[in-house]
Amino acid sequence: MRESYSRGGQRILVVSDRLSAFDVVLGTIPFKGQVLNQLAASWFEETRRLAPNHLIDVPDPNVTRAVQCRPLPVEMVVRAYLTGVTTTSIWKHYEAGARRFAGHALPDGMRKNQPLPEPLVTPSTKAEKGAHDETVSRADLIERGLVDGTTFDELAALCLRMFAFGQERARARGLILVDTKYELGRAPDGRILFIDEIHTPDSSRYWYASDYAGRVQRGEEPRSLDKEYVRRHYAAIGYTGEGTPPPIPDDVRVEAARRYIEAYETLTGRAFVPDTEDPLPRIRRNLGLG
Repeated sequence: MRESYSRGGQRILVVSDRLSAFDVVLGTIPFKGQVLNQLAASWFEETRRLAPNHLIDVPDPNVTRAVQCRPLPVEMVVRAYLTGVTTTSIWKHYEAGARRFAGHALPDGMRKNQPLPEPLVTPSTKAEKGAHDETVSRADLIERGLVDGTTFDELAALCLRMFAFGQERARARGLILVDTKYELGRAPDGRILFIDEIHTPDSSRYWYASDYAGRVQRGEEPRSLDKEYVRRHYAAIGYTGEGTPPPIPDDVRVEAARRYIEAYETLTGRAFVPDTEDPLPRIRRNLGLG
């Protein structure tokens, strides 16, 4: 999760170790903030030629300095597979008999975790704190006055291009980019920029490519390299976001941390070197706050 501050006409994003799922903060995962911040920065640098983004620099392992943008009131979710464990997921809708999702028609006869006929843009509203995001269609967004048709089409084209690039890079590294969430904002000069994070294990779902086909054929869940591991733990004990969540068991926290680090190292090709210094004085020093 990110804490966002305005300073000197820039946006300062501090990425913490907190983990949220089901629109609820569940607890913390060791080194998660450092992994996500540095992985997002790596993706932002790698994709500058595809689309502009908000990244200025990374003055601290947990901090990004970014262009001050006005966030657009929609999350752009791109999905390439029929999957999910939450009640709002595309799979849960399909399993319940729905054959339309976010305005898209879905074919009969599909099984869980199969690829969709093509990647779909399935936008979501941005809920107030404590509420749940709502998956909506392009027509819904326009009717509610959240975006106009021209802006939505520009966002969709940008996101599909970014997603295709992410899929290609993930495939080259033995992973499948299953789905992802993009946030975008408008810069002071009017440009639309990718903001927040892209293609991290928090905003995206990754599966191992090597045994994906065999596991799906046997009716097993694909092996994942993202926070879906923690979601599945909570779903298995019957918690899906209502009420106070039980604490994350230590073994789940450690395994989640291992997966976050593996995701970083697999996707970047670089070893993750954690900074174990007390983060608060380190961040203040690196931001020149004394």
